[in-house]
Amino acid sequence: MTSTVSQSAAVSFATCDLCDDHKNDSSGEFRVLPPVFKNFGGLAKFSGLVVTIKCFEDNSPVKAAVESPGDGRVLVVDGGASLRRALLGGKLGAAAADNGWAGVVVDGCVRDVAELALCHTGIRALAAMPLPTDRRQPGLRDVALQIQGVWIRPGDWLYADEDGIVVMPAPLAT
Repeated sequence: MTSTVSQSAAVSFATCDLCDDHKNDSSGEFRVLPPVFKNFGGLAKFSGLVVTIKCFEDNSPVKAAVESPGDGRVLVVDGGASLRRALLGGKLGAAAADNGWAGVVVDGCVRDVAELALCHTGIRALAAMPLPTDRRQPGLRDVALQIQGVWIRPGDWLYADEDGIVVMPAPLAT
C-alpha cells in the first residue's frame, strides 16, 4: 500500500466542515465545485491526490488511466461538459476500482449506471448517456483544467462526499 493510499484512507472528513473551516479563504486555494455532479459509483465518499485528463468525446485517455495503478488517487476528467457521449462505463469503472483509484470525477457523462453502482470506487459525473465515445483525439494528461468554472490542477487534493466536492492544494492533516 502506498503512502497516497494510506493518507487518503486514513483521513476522516466532511465537505461541509471543510467549507466551514475555509469559508473566509480569499486566496483561491480552497475551491468548491458547483452542485451539478451526480453520484454513480459504489462509494459516496472518497478523496485523493488529483490526476487530470482533458478529452472530448473520446475516452481513450480515460481507459489508459483507469487501467493503470491508481494508488488511491482521484482521476478528474474534463470532458468539456459534453452530454452527447459517455466517457466512462461499467468496464472502465470496474478497472478503476480494481486498479485502486479512489474515484473518478467526469465533467461529462457515464453509462452502464447499474454496473457503475457496483464498483467499489467513487464516480461522479453530470449525467448518464448510453452512447459510447468516438476515437477523435488523444487528449491530454496532467494539465490544469477548468471544470465548471473551477480550476483543478494535477497534484491538488480532492474530497467528495454526499454534500459536494472540494479541492485544495494540500492533503488534510491526519
